[in-house]
Amino acid sequence: MSYSLPLADGHQLGRYERFACAKSRLSHDGWHHFVLETVRAVTKGYHQTRMSFDPRRDLLWRSLWRFHFSKIVSPNDCVLDLGCGYGDFINNVVARRRIAIDSWEHFPEYVDPNVERVVGSVTDLDFIQAGTIDFAFASNLFEHLSHADFGRVLEILRTKLTEYGTLNILQPNYRYAYREYFDDYTHISVFSHISMADFINANGFDVLEIWPRFLPLTIKSRLPVSPWLIKAYLASPVKPLAKQMLIRAVVSAQARQGTGAI
Repeated sequence: MSYSLPLADGHQLGRYERFACAKSRLSHDGWHHFVLETVRAVTKGYHQTRMSFDPRRDLLWRSLWRFHFSKIVSPNDCVLDLGCGYGDFINNVVARRRIAIDSWEHFPEYVDPNVERVVGSVTDLDFIQAGTIDFAFASNLFEHLSHADFGRVLEILRTKLTEYGTLNILQPNYRYAYREYFDDYTHISVFSHISMADFINANGFDVLEIWPRFLPLTIKSRLPVSPWLIKAYLASPVKPLAKQMLIRAVVSAQARQGTGAI
């Protein structure tokens, strides 16, 4: 981090101690502003280097919506896109209500104005009423968060999801993407499809479905981006270069009832 909090004896606090110290001094709003500014400092230039705009992403997500996600999202649903980036997923969603959140201050420029757009941290969803979200989606998000922050997001979502609401996670599967995983300098947490399932289960969710190999790691792969190729790829039992996993989960009965160890 580019900041430090000095102690009286001249020593400096470690990263997590600095966060705890800062949090104790700030109001709720002040704390989340502090988190946002810290994230922005760490990821400055990210959207010009690792995550630059690419029109092929919209073609990819339009096809994924058409051939996969439209089958599991109802037009009457409320959909939340966590860490939406350029909004390629949420822009293609057909639903009664669409909400997108990202810490990147420029993301609203790319997102459909009919989408509710919130610049903020995914660890602060106070603007969403309890029991509102039918379909929560996170693409390539949780590898950028600490385990503590990921756990906090899951804790919040347990209250925001409807009775039958689902959490849907798409992200790199370390088991298959270990060579490239840390080419992205903002990746800090490591998950395979097994450890991800165990983590969300330990945090109050029951896993419904797991696709260990769902998509290639990036649109920069050797495979062309074509709607009909994407349709065939999704239907094929053999998926060359597939290094992204997809996991669907619901809040467990124990967590919903407030019992059991979470």
